[in-house]
Amino acid sequence: MNELLLTVLTLSVLGVLLAIVLYFVAQKFKVEEDPRIDEVEKMLPGANCGGCGFAGCRAMAEAMVKNDDISALYCPVGGADVMKAAAGFLGKSAPEKSPQVATMRCGGTCAKRPKVNHYDGAKSCAVVNTFYVGESACAFGCLGYGDCVDSCQFGALSLNPETGLVEVDASKCTACGACVKACPKGLIELRKKWPKDRAIYVACRSKSRGAVVMKACKAGCIGCGKCEKVCAFGAITIDSCLAYIDPDKCKLCRKCVNECPTGAIHIVNMDPLPKEPKVAKPASVAATDVATQKPASKPVVEVKAEVKAEAKAEAKAETKSDVVNKE
Repeated sequence: MNELLLTVLTLSVLGVLLAIVLYFVAQKFKVEEDPRIDEVEKMLPGANCGGCGFAGCRAMAEAMVKNDDISALYCPVGGADVMKAAAGFLGKSAPEKSPQVATMRCGGTCAKRPKVNHYDGAKSCAVVNTFYVGESACAFGCLGYGDCVDSCQFGALSLNPETGLVEVDASKCTACGACVKACPKGLIELRKKWPKDRAIYVACRSKSRGAVVMKACKAGCIGCGKCEKVCAFGAITIDSCLAYIDPDKCKLCRKCVNECPTGAIHIVNMDPLPKEPKVAKPASVAATDVATQKPASKPVVEVKAEVKAEAKAEAKAETKSDVVNKE
């Protein structure tokens, strides 16, 4: 009994001593934390999606409190309203940034991009992309295994079983960028979010030549340059046989849509412009040379006949004049 009591007392004393030691160690190495970090963290949405570039909202709040200039910091989920509220609390200026939305830049549906083989392996885009181009002949198109769908915490992405492509719900998208990182083909892009979720973009990322593209996908961009020529705002450029529409320069005029021969330019929540009807040329214009606006030249046979007739008339006139002179 005495041994048991001695053991309990020894352990109790040892515990008290260790507690005292830990207390002094904690006081010695404790880190003072700005209480404003907790307040800013409460203002953030708490999604911890990593769209801001930090590990979570706590790290984002610490960066906003510690940095005097927060112009490079932005919470895509909270948007401009959250950034202004947090910046106002800290007495700093909030960064100005237009809202964005994830855009799926592939239009190669099952009907437009037929399969040439069958893959029977791990259903993961990341796994497939390491050693396999996909079930179609296009090496740039969507693999269709939904890695981007799984990465979205907001349910903004879904896989359409009929088309085999990923679709984005703009009303749910927060532009966190998780799907952009998850797509190994780089098909998802964060683009400017227009009012009423309108959009115009080239739904293709293939950099192959036109003939190769048409064999693999009937909806791909062939780099013909017709859209670039018709754009009055310089928003379209052609690089490596691929057209790209700059969302910051585009004015949604939609002229490029009718010019695209393959339908690679997609429009969202807008109607295409009516195609201009072909105007028939008037009869008077049709009878003239359009390039020179001069009367059309006569056939060679008619010209020769006229020359012979003029020669005969001149011969008769000369004969008559000779008879008059003799008399």
